[in-house]
Amino acid sequence: NITVSNSKMHGIKALRECSDVNIIATDIVSTEFGWFSSNINIKDSSAEGEYFMFGARDLDFENVYLKGKYSFQYVDGAVFENCNFDTKDAFWHAKNITVKNSIVKGEYLAWYCENVTFENCVIIGTQPLCYCKGLRLINCEMHEADLSFEKSEVEAEITTPVISIKNASCGRIEVPLVDEIIMNEDYAQCEIIVGGNRYGK
Repeated sequence: NITVSNSKMHGIKALRECSDVNIIATDIVSTEFGWFSSNINIKDSSAEGEYFMFGARDLDFENVYLKGKYSFQYVDGAVFENCNFDTKDAFWHAKNITVKNSIVKGEYLAWYCENVTFENCVIIGTQPLCYCKGLRLINCEMHEADLSFEKSEVEAEITTPVISIKNASCGRIEVPLVDEIIMNEDYAQCEIIVGGNRYGK
């Protein structure tokens, strides 16, 4: 059980294949940080790097700012609260994730994820949340979101207008306004409620 606080962790592989680590008020700069690690708790810290926490398990983040690419790929089991993530291709193939009260910015968010929940979040970026299973959005904002939810199983409550929704496979999406709904595949059976009015097959 290791605790790092009020420090800097810099290096290509600053934390790898480790377990039971607490990181507090620390500045992290590492290209391959946290790969295949487990039970990692990070609080009140900032991080920068590519493939951040690749293949890691059982993460608990609070008040963490992250800038990078390809973050949290293949992560299984995590809670993120009051975080700010600016990272493209985040959460690809991730499982069993909860993100609360956070800002998540980046292209192609959470493709192929499973059992991921965003609650009271701001989601920013193109083509988010495609090819997902067990996806939930609770009271979330979405901005710059085009071609959203393609081939996803989703239950979503969105509080802001969305540019486009494309071929969501099943579930229910509630949104105040959407510029374009594309439902041109037989599998696209998701119920879409726009401003209280139902759109669907």
